[in-house]
Amino acid sequence: MGIVDKIKDIEAEMARTQKNKATEYHLGLLKAKLAKYRAMLLEPTGKSGPKQQGFEVVRSGDARVAMVGFPSVGKSTLLSKLTETKSEIASYEFTTLTCIPGKINYQGAQIQLLDLPGIIEGAAHGVGRGRQVIAVAKTADLILMVLDATKSTKQRELLENELHAVGIRINQQKPNIYFKVKKGGGISITATCKLTHLDDRMVYNILHDYKIHNAEVLIREDATVDQFIDVILGNRKYIKCLYCYNKIDQVSIEEVDRIAREDNTVVISCESDLNLDYLVHQMWFYLDLIRVYTKRRGEIPDFSDGLVLQRGVTVEQVCRGIHRSLVDDFKFALVWGASAKHTPQKAGLTHKVEDGDVIQVVKKKN
Repeated sequence: MGIVDKIKDIEAEMARTQKNKATEYHLGLLKAKLAKYRAMLLEPTGKSGPKQQGFEVVRSGDARVAMVGFPSVGKSTLLSKLTETKSEIASYEFTTLTCIPGKINYQGAQIQLLDLPGIIEGAAHGVGRGRQVIAVAKTADLILMVLDATKSTKQRELLENELHAVGIRINQQKPNIYFKVKKGGGISITATCKLTHLDDRMVYNILHDYKIHNAEVLIREDATVDQFIDVILGNRKYIKCLYCYNKIDQVSIEEVDRIAREDNTVVISCESDLNLDYLVHQMWFYLDLIRVYTKRRGEIPDFSDGLVLQRGVTVEQVCRGIHRSLVDDFKFALVWGASAKHTPQKAGLTHKVEDGDVIQVVKKKN
């Protein structure tokens, strides 16, 4: 029996098992086995089999956005509208057969937009070219899920399930669980809060299923079985997702209003050029980028050319953004702006900067 068959058998058993207190241990072990087999399917260790054309694209710009969706929802049209890149457009499915990159210039930032081939149901099991598509999606800072407003709501659920099956957790935070495998001493389990989904027995069973007999586990939140398995595997990607519904010019205004009120959702029409500017603005907002400006001693800051970085960066990362060797000569920095307690504030490499901050780096004297 192959891995795909084993996965289907486990999914079938989980579907026919009633969810109650008596079956939660059984379901928990099935989830652990399912996650293990999916990891084996997506990251095969063998070297056999024919090689396929990859989708590897050189990362460029300040952030990367990957468009994910079923065939013929308008991804290629959207890429052509938002960037200067022309992707092949046609009325039939699977027009795009490889990854096509474009670039959006917005508020001084360069955002790389990737047009990926359409995903079909079963992509997580290797159907079509889903494995390569999803591998590229894992490298993105934001997933733009392009959906067809004229089709059923099931399309969104199917795509979410495909992404979840390959270890992409959209719009979720990493579980607050400390996990470390040890060489001896058995399994140590500590919880700092009341657990309603896990207990010691469940944790032991899951760890033993992964052949882990010595480990330290510290649970700081009311985590589920799935979240605990994600921490054990350690290969999950937590990525923000923006749902983009295209073709709103073909549905009623009541339906547009209903869709637009959903969380993390933008409604557009590529054909009629509706709401495309707002989509780019929301992409910038979800990427959570900031601009930091630099100045020389005795000079006015240059606000026309700032560094675009991820929120939460430190002075050290700003220095590396200016030049990779600047950290070696760093003495201290003077910071003006929202992150400074007073103007200017003398700061070290670990100081976190905020949007709009101005930094002057003082170097060591040789």
